[in-house]
Amino acid sequence: MNRVLSRDVKDYEGKEIALTGWVDVRRDHGKLIFIDLRDRTGVMQVVFTPKDKDLHALAEKLRPEWVVKINGIVGKRPAGMENPKIPGGYHELQATGLEIVSEAKTPPFDLMSDGREIGEEIRMKYRYLDLRRPRMRRNLVMRAKINKFIRDYLSERDFVEVETPDIGKSTPEGARDYLIPSRLYPGKFYALPQSPQQYKQLLMVAGLEKYFQIARCFRDEDTRGDRQPEFTQLDIEMSFTSQDEVLGLIEDLYTKMVKELYPEKKIKWSPFPRLNYVDVMATYNSDKPDLRDNKEDPNELAFAFIVNFPMFEWKETEKRWDAVHHPFTKPNVKDKDEFMKLFNEAPEKIAALQYDLVLNGYEVAGGSIRTTDPELLAAVFEAMGNKPEDVREKFGHLLEAFSYGVPPHGGIASGLDRLIAILQEEPNIREVIAFPKTGDGRDLMMQAPSEVSKEQLRELHIKIEQKE
Repeated sequence: MNRVLSRDVKDYEGKEIALTGWVDVRRDHGKLIFIDLRDRTGVMQVVFTPKDKDLHALAEKLRPEWVVKINGIVGKRPAGMENPKIPGGYHELQATGLEIVSEAKTPPFDLMSDGREIGEEIRMKYRYLDLRRPRMRRNLVMRAKINKFIRDYLSERDFVEVETPDIGKSTPEGARDYLIPSRLYPGKFYALPQSPQQYKQLLMVAGLEKYFQIARCFRDEDTRGDRQPEFTQLDIEMSFTSQDEVLGLIEDLYTKMVKELYPEKKIKWSPFPRLNYVDVMATYNSDKPDLRDNKEDPNELAFAFIVNFPMFEWKETEKRWDAVHHPFTKPNVKDKDEFMKLFNEAPEKIAALQYDLVLNGYEVAGGSIRTTDPELLAAVFEAMGNKPEDVREKFGHLLEAFSYGVPPHGGIASGLDRLIAILQEEPNIREVIAFPKTGDGRDLMMQAPSEVSKEQLRELHIKIEQKE
């Protein structure tokens, strides 16, 4: 007998079918036993009558979260007992057979609520149970639909999806790298990518011209509120492009995506306004202002581009100038000589060909036109405090690649976790990630990070220094 999903039961009225899933609720009404059977598409009411004593006795054993397979005949619910709030609310299953696939312990928290009243740490520890609640399932389903929409949209416009490496070279790009010790090359390390920045630029050198990737990124940052050690970004790069083309592409993508997947939401402006960084800071004291008319209305989406960022900002703790975005952003100068002159006079006044996309008080994307002049790029790195020999050691591969004919190029990277959280009206990105870390970077379910054996450390030529 073929398995039927609860959402499709209405199409089998009068027929015998099989349902599989979890016992959501059990109710005893006199001699009748009712259960709500939950699967990935919803719930279906199942009725056990005392007519079949053995079946009825087996149904009496059922408890919430047991996994079962139930055969039965689809019929309409009695008049006045319908539930129009659920897809299968006008039908029920008259059970003819029951198989208990697996029993379950009592869950450590309520799975029927939306989970917001439950402490986050215990939800993280039992994440596989937390994901059973409909709210979490909807978040993951919508995330998948957004990913598919992005892939279809960009593929139709001649972009090529390329997977770049997850283990590469440690390079100074802003945050700390996650390092991976090499067993075969003692004392040497790979690093997880903070972004695919260098690889996507090398793809432009390779002549690909239009690249995208839904990429995993990794940053070993201190605890900072709504951040994750690993996150996902939509990464886009184009050759022979301009700021206008990049911004127009991402605006069209997100406008069409919202209209198709979130028709109940209203985009405030079309086209998205392009606001000068200096003006925004003067008016809102923030480079990611919430521009909604009604800040309590989650269905209002106030997208806006912030442009004309400064190239550098002063890092007081490190006593050096650092890139506002990243060092590959092109300063608005014609060559190395003009850059060095301006940097020596007033670094804070150097403008960058950088842009951000903000939404309802959050940055959801950032990008730039890139520096493709090897001498100018080396000068930017040195201006940030890197020694020439360090620049050659860390970025020599990129500088050499540029010597073989590099097209002008630029792109944008969008933080998908944050975007999806806003669209799903969730308070933080952990609610839209299947298996997130806590705010301080721990995986409570897998108990990571964790210690490893002495044998593993010995193979990697690593010795742990114990604190006194």
